[in-house]
Amino acid sequence: MQTIRDFTIETQLVHAGIDEYEFGSVVPPIYQTSTFRFKDVDHGARLFKGEEDGYIYSRMRNPTVEAMEKAIAVIEGGSHALGCASGMAAVHTVFAALLSAGDHVICSESVYGPTTTLLSGIFGKFGVQTDFVDTSVPENVERAMKPNTKVVYVETPGNPTLVLTDIQKVSEIAHRGGALVVVDNTFMSPLLQRPFELGADVILHSMTKFLNGHADVVAGVVVVKDEARYRQFRKILNQTGGVIDPFNSFLVHRGLKTLELRLQRSSENSLKVARFLEGHSKVAWVAYPGLRSFAQYELAQKQMKGAGAMIACELRGGLEAGKTLMNSVKLFQLAVSLGGVESLIQHPASMTHASMGREQRLQAKITDGLIRVSVGIENADELIADLKAGLELC
Repeated sequence: MQTIRDFTIETQLVHAGIDEYEFGSVVPPIYQTSTFRFKDVDHGARLFKGEEDGYIYSRMRNPTVEAMEKAIAVIEGGSHALGCASGMAAVHTVFAALLSAGDHVICSESVYGPTTTLLSGIFGKFGVQTDFVDTSVPENVERAMKPNTKVVYVETPGNPTLVLTDIQKVSEIAHRGGALVVVDNTFMSPLLQRPFELGADVILHSMTKFLNGHADVVAGVVVVKDEARYRQFRKILNQTGGVIDPFNSFLVHRGLKTLELRLQRSSENSLKVARFLEGHSKVAWVAYPGLRSFAQYELAQKQMKGAGAMIACELRGGLEAGKTLMNSVKLFQLAVSLGGVESLIQHPASMTHASMGREQRLQAKITDGLIRVSVGIENADELIADLKAGLELC
């Protein structure tokens, strides 16, 4: 019998997680409830013992949340997914489930700033050691491996430099040393990058970004490949409480349906914008995986099914020129986050990656003049005109 997993991802995005609902609803109802009534005392006891399937309390399970989780699991090619209250709640859940005092982590040095802070500033207090390395060079991962390395954490493309990590090679290295590979797939989405197929063990997303796509939800998700890992993570998530609520789950599930259309338009726009920036005299360099000048262009073609909607660049005038540009644009919104229908521009060193500290930022090649752009679905020519007008003032 054909299941939703037998269809292409474009079809899965529309139909995954959808069941037959009372009254014939074609979308999952929002079960906006904290608790669920038991039929009788024995029914409640069976649910708590795990002898019967059902719902007890929305921190533990909720039908609307589960519909979204099932959809994410399907489109990522995993067995289960766990909805979280934010992308950082997803990151915390992974580390809390997999790490103990005395364990060692290898983490990409070009990674979302708060992830760095979580590992070094919080988990470090509890005896977890982390080495931040340039994972774009697999040999760096090989050299950093230790007998107590439990997790190799990769964000690819890296935030905000867009440097790529070869997931397949890094997974082979990590697995030889007995470590698990966790991939933050936020920048690419399941549509453009398939980490499980390349050897990853766990995938996570900030669903705030491309999966939801409308800048109106804060949410995260963890995707795993088997039942045992799911139970391990579910126990941690339930106990730490970083769960997503039903309404935000409903919005994310709705956003998934247009992911392919949104990302296709954003990617087309991004290539046009990147080419414009690359040819502008006031731009020192541009990092975009879809440009042939991109240092890891061949890896991007091999590992990804598209270049995505994120661009990094630096102006020849440095930070001051960047500030002028960011204060001058009209269509590009000066705001953090990414992956929405609107185009955004921001300064990582003073915003998203400020918590890392300057020395660690420079080690990760996050220069003071680096600008990060998230390209939306507006008219590409008008976006370019907006940037052109701003650059003329720099």
